[in-house]
Amino acid sequence: MALVLIKSDERPDPARAGGPQSASGPQDVLPRSFYQRPTLLVAQALLGKTLVHGDLRVRIVETEAYLGPDDLASHAAGWRRTPRNEVMYGPAGHAYVYFIYGMYFCLNVVTEDEGFPTAVLIRAGDPGARGPGVLCRELGLTREHNGLDLTAGGSLRIEAGPPPREKVVEAPRVGVDYAADWAAKPLRFYLDGNPWVSRKLRGRQPDVR
Repeated sequence: MALVLIKSDERPDPARAGGPQSASGPQDVLPRSFYQRPTLLVAQALLGKTLVHGDLRVRIVETEAYLGPDDLASHAAGWRRTPRNEVMYGPAGHAYVYFIYGMYFCLNVVTEDEGFPTAVLIRAGDPGARGPGVLCRELGLTREHNGLDLTAGGSLRIEAGPPPREKVVEAPRVGVDYAADWAAKPLRFYLDGNPWVSRKLRGRQPDVR
């Protein structure tokens, strides 16, 4: 069965569809200051927000935090700096899109201070985007979108929404078994009970502000 995403002119009633409030213009775009905060906070605060590309939009329901040079699962572990991850060292609020396994693109959002490489991976969106590779495929995101400023009100952006009604679950990240002690850290966050979450595990429920 084909997946159907919500188009920008199809504004669902949040009470019926469980989606965010209608977003109608640039005033709804999350500002750079939203992303300049600690990465753990941004990863949780992104839940319930609306990821938009052109006339397609999904509600963000799962994220992962990558915490910089000490994080052995990060592309910038040990201050690694390459053409691939250069955007992680730039200003907060920019898209970091990379290609993995020769098959999938993944969308991240750069966070915190310029020069300190941290980011949040957008893992899933509601509806139709279970997993980061599926999310990029369904929204049409590729390396061409790497480095775009998500705060500029362009075709790729993240818009504000009300705080999620669902509980937020924290769990270990997916696919980072190589990262020693960092593999078990609860740095993945998702909305409890949402059917589009990529992988559900038992976990604690952090305070989301």
